Amino acid sequence: MIVYYLNLGYNYIVLQYFLYQLLRGLKYMHSANVLHRDLKPSNLLLNANCDLKICDFGLARTTSETDFMTEYVVTRWYRAPELLLNCSEYTAAIDIWSVGCILMEIIRREPLFSGKDYVQQLGLITQVFILRFSLKPKPNSSVS
Repeated sequence: MIVYYLNLGYNYIVLQYFLYQLLRGLKYMHSANVLHRDLKPSNLLLNANCDLKICDFGLARTTSETDFMTEYVVTRWYRAPELLLNCSEYTAAIDIWSVGCILMEIIRREPLFSGKDYVQQLGLITQVFILRFSLKPKPNSSVS
């Protein structure tokens, strides 16, 4: 699995290269109107040269296949909030959310949101955003 490979003494240059390749691959897929819908570490392959390949397109769909867009896609830990909330219309943003979760898992060496069910998963995501925005300084309300 890619996370464990990169955890064995990776440096930020390797991490940047990994992220660059992943985002380039997604850009190509999304430009062809294809959503992967199941990005997770075990669906990313690395060789000894750190060349990345995206695999397992079993849940992939084109964005024109709206009849087949179900909300039950993506492994829970990498699932975007709109999917947890049962939205049946979604965009390529769900793949980008998964990339963010994968990146944080590599950096932290553990999953960012490891909920046991969809309710706990949504709760973990909400906690992070509440903490993030509660620490943000409020803008000065006085007008000069």
